[in-house]
Amino acid sequence: MKKIALFPGTFDPITIGHVNIIERGLPLFDQIIVGIGHNSSKATLFPVEKRIAWIEEIYKNNPKVRCEVYEGLTVKFCEEHGAQYILRGIRNMADFDYEKNIAQMNKIVYPNAETVFLMCDPTYTPISSSVVRDLIRNGGEIKAFVPKEVQI
Repeated sequence: MKKIALFPGTFDPITIGHVNIIERGLPLFDQIIVGIGHNSSKATLFPVEKRIAWIEEIYKNNPKVRCEVYEGLTVKFCEEHGAQYILRGIRNMADFDYEKNIAQMNKIVYPNAETVFLMCDPTYTPISSSVVRDLIRNGGEIKAFVPKEVQI
């Protein structure tokens, strides 16, 4: 049975921290689905088509990574796509506390999916899509925080 992981997020935009988690997850799974989820509590800056294009460009030469868009429960997406794992990156204890609660609820709702946490490399701890969006909105330079494929 193929080990399929869903890496969910809004990826608005995808950062080098996201890429680090995906790259480190590749040896663990046969396939990683980068799932662009709709989060009603987040106002996105970039249209979903642009976010898909960035991810597809970054991983155009890696058949183990594909991008999908979804709405609704993450675990429902896992069930529909045969994903047995949910891959999440952790930067700090606040992330862990937040992600732990979601992982526990996901396990109750859909026991067939295990959440796998990867601690981000220390270099990427301060990087988040939210910080990058703030830089963009205020005219800051983002090249050090996003893959080269992310052209604004």
